[in-house]
Amino acid sequence: SGGQKTKVFLAGIQINDPDIIVLDEPTNHLDLGGRKLLYDLIEKTDSTVIVVSHDRALLNLMDTLFELSNQGIASYGGNYDFYAEQKEIEDEALQNDIHSKERALKKAKEKERETLERKQKLDARGKGKQEKSGVARIMMNTLRNNAEKNSSKLKSVHAEKISGISGDLRDLRSSLKNFDQMKVNFNDSNLHSGKILVAAEDINFDYGKGKLWKENSNLELRSGDRICIKGSNGSGKTTLIRLLLGKIEPSEGKISRAEFNSIYIDQEYSLIDNNATLYDFVQTFNDHAMQESDVKTLLSRFLFGKETWDKKCGMLSGGERLRLLLCGLSISNQAPDLIILDEPTNNLDLQNVEILTNSIKDYQGTLLVISHDEVFLEEIGIDQELILN
Repeated sequence: SGGQKTKVFLAGIQINDPDIIVLDEPTNHLDLGGRKLLYDLIEKTDSTVIVVSHDRALLNLMDTLFELSNQGIASYGGNYDFYAEQKEIEDEALQNDIHSKERALKKAKEKERETLERKQKLDARGKGKQEKSGVARIMMNTLRNNAEKNSSKLKSVHAEKISGISGDLRDLRSSLKNFDQMKVNFNDSNLHSGKILVAAEDINFDYGKGKLWKENSNLELRSGDRICIKGSNGSGKTTLIRLLLGKIEPSEGKISRAEFNSIYIDQEYSLIDNNATLYDFVQTFNDHAMQESDVKTLLSRFLFGKETWDKKCGMLSGGERLRLLLCGLSISNQAPDLIILDEPTNNLDLQNVEILTNSIKDYQGTLLVISHDEVFLEEIGIDQELILN
């Protein structure tokens, strides 16, 4: 498996004792035991270690972080917690800059209006005096033309200033995180809290090589539960999910299920039809006839511009697939009674992990998660663990 391959590489690193160790997303597919082996290696090695990762526990073992963005590379002299603190300070400074520019824009517009009003009053007063003093018509026309030219020049000066401030404000706002606008506002589940959704009695499964678990399992899944399923690679976590959903039936024991609707989100986001366009896929969630313009507005809110609407879903990255799925859930009128997440953060960068976290943590329905990301589990409010041996 992916986790076993990673463990082989970790053993090879310890045997070879290289000067430099380069690790690209090393904790993907690793169970808790494998992650502990990796963390111990990094803490004990004298080698230079370069890591590409979104695993915040791993990043906390680093002493310097580099952030890559379209602005370039920024260096932070500390671990992930230090980085997060600095980013919060930067975000506060950005908000202050935006408020300052907004005030400057408002003041510039008021100044433009006051200046033009004053100019119009002066011009009107001058015209009245000229008419009373009997100034020739040709001279009146010349004076009027000069006044219009001065007004146009004055407008141009103010417009240029306002345009400059507006441009600066747009640039600042574009640097803001878009997490809030991508949040899914799930409705409350229609099921009352505590209702038994699934009851499993003495279940086990056999793939033809003997029982998957040494002892048969008993489990009740109730509405409102927030449960994490843990276990080493190959312990049957995904099999258990398929049993609970009725995708497969147990070799031993029995499972009873109530009526409920669910959505199963795995690490590949395989719920998405790779052959469909982005627009056609999210339309499959449109069960209450949302207008086309509103659907497209939601796509844009989840960072899918007009040029991507006819793009095939199979061309999307992991983070884009997550955002597309969350967009679909935003369009749907029915909040699922049960959300199942199977290693959802494996193929996500830190920004998309935060987007997923913000969407899930306020969800009031039933949550069943397979994950080894302890920080993610804490942030989404997991309060029960089921450990498979």
